Amino acid sequence: MKIRLKDGSIREYESPVTVMEAVKDLGLAKTACAGKVNGETVDLRTIIENDCELIILTLDEEEGKSVFWHTSAHILAQAVKRLYPDTKLGIGPAVKEGFYYDFDRELPFSEEDLTELEKEMKKIVKEELPIKRFSLPKEEAKALLKAKNEPYKLELLEGLKENQEISFYQQGEYVDLCAGPHLMNTRQVKAFKLTTIAGAYWHGDEKNKMLTRIYGTAFTKQADLEDYFNRLEEVKRRDHRKLGKELELFLLLEEGPGFPFFLPKGLTLKNTLIQYWRELHEREGYVEIETPVILNRELWETSGHWFHFRENMYTLKIDEEDFAIKPMSCPGGMLVFNAFPHSYRDLPMRVGELGLVHRHEMSGALHGLLRVRCFTQDDAHIFMTEEQVREEIKGVARLIDEVYQLFGFKYHVELSTKPENSIGSEEDWELATNSLKLALKDLDIEYIINEGDGAFYGPKIDFHLEDSLGRTWQCGTIQLDFQLPLRFGIEYTGADGEKHRPIMIHRVIFGSIERFLGILIEHYAGNFPLWLSPVQVKLLPISEKFTPYAALILDQLKSKGIRCELDNRDEKIGYKIREARLLKIPYMLIVGEKEMENKTVAVRNRELGEQGNLKIEDLIERLVREIREKA
Repeated sequence: MKIRLKDGSIREYESPVTVMEAVKDLGLAKTACAGKVNGETVDLRTIIENDCELIILTLDEEEGKSVFWHTSAHILAQAVKRLYPDTKLGIGPAVKEGFYYDFDRELPFSEEDLTELEKEMKKIVKEELPIKRFSLPKEEAKALLKAKNEPYKLELLEGLKENQEISFYQQGEYVDLCAGPHLMNTRQVKAFKLTTIAGAYWHGDEKNKMLTRIYGTAFTKQADLEDYFNRLEEVKRRDHRKLGKELELFLLLEEGPGFPFFLPKGLTLKNTLIQYWRELHEREGYVEIETPVILNRELWETSGHWFHFRENMYTLKIDEEDFAIKPMSCPGGMLVFNAFPHSYRDLPMRVGELGLVHRHEMSGALHGLLRVRCFTQDDAHIFMTEEQVREEIKGVARLIDEVYQLFGFKYHVELSTKPENSIGSEEDWELATNSLKLALKDLDIEYIINEGDGAFYGPKIDFHLEDSLGRTWQCGTIQLDFQLPLRFGIEYTGADGEKHRPIMIHRVIFGSIERFLGILIEHYAGNFPLWLSPVQVKLLPISEKFTPYAALILDQLKSKGIRCELDNRDEKIGYKIREARLLKIPYMLIVGEKEMENKTVAVRNRELGEQGNLKIEDLIERLVREIREKA
């Protein structure tokens, strides 16, 4: 029997082995949480009987974390049943960065109960209880759950198919209806913390009973748990909503939920990002257009959005005719292409648009600039021949890489395939998907397959960037589309004089300017690089006497396009410096008697501190170079 591992190597066994036995052979027994056999996540206790592909899942993989946290939820539930035996069990899944379990207790849990539950969980971990899996026929499973008086588990059991395997997991005296997978022993969950308590309706339905949901997180080491909570504190400190207000960038007001108000400094930041975008696209041979925000229903029916995306669209009537506020710019771009005849010599045609789009989001999903109802999408569409597809995809991927590297982002790539609500033929989808795969292969970019998550009109490559706190954000995307050109009947004249249908790429780099700004604010903690900072330089005269000299320097800086301000308030210089630091100004220029006499300034850098005195012309040269190089 041959087992192929993730690195392509093969292990051979004469007889069936468990995943754990294979893991021990690889020296990964201490870190392994589960395995993935032919793409299916399984217990380490699972027996391998035939040739297969095996991936070992640790806490470095999301699926490994999920198994670890799911077992942690069972340890919590066991602690609850020991301390409060009459409590009824709901569900206890792993969630992002932890787990929860829902409980029905006559006296609902309070924050004070969490300490006692944590103590009991520690006992369970110290007992090093083996975790065992067993299956029962449905009637026997029903009898077991009735005997344990678990009505919620019985309800879940009734929802299972008659021929479906009914699996349970047991650790010590605790038994739970569960599909798994789980760790092999409770001892692996060495460090944990119960974090919050919330109310949760059974099945999420307000008609059902309100249960108590206890959240927690867990790790293999106490140091990792402490790092996690330190990171949470850092996330709070960097919250873009907090910094947006403190740095006077934007407002979030009740009069416009999901519709941010940009203040002068925030708009400067946004416009600087847009100017960078325009410079890049001009260099890469894109032209820029602008299409209307409101277009009629017929257009959205032609594009398919009226049938596939309408729940996210704002609609209205004008002169008794249905219209929609655009949720994306693609259909308008098709009309622009169709307005003029095109030849194969015009292709590839790269067309960019900074489109103001609106999408309906539920109020509970809104989150500062990261989830809004109105945003500027840095859209672009590339019209091309079939022969040009591969190179154009590669060109976009290189452009996205250049942008993310500038901001200091690492990223990973996912390839999303045909969804259930797709339009178009199987042949078109296969050709489009293979084109994306080949382009990624040419660029030697590793990627994850995300089955069924493509756009309804075509497969896509998504770029998930990682910020300075290790969080990932999906921003850039490349979507290959055979369908909209067909629906809109757009054509070009080929070298043979015949009409042909172009293929189309939809792509964004930032995704949403507003969302990208929110990510940048948190990524940099508001300490933007000089080229991006709304205020690049602050002039701080020691007293009113030196304000005229500072004003002269201000004019010289402005004449070179440097964004600067003068703080001429009657305050002590120490106060002015502290305030400029709180506003995260990259350069502070202090001027007093000596500086005025020598035609210099005392330079203070946000990160490096005092930089000594510089001649004005030397300082300007330094600033201009740093801005130009986007250092």
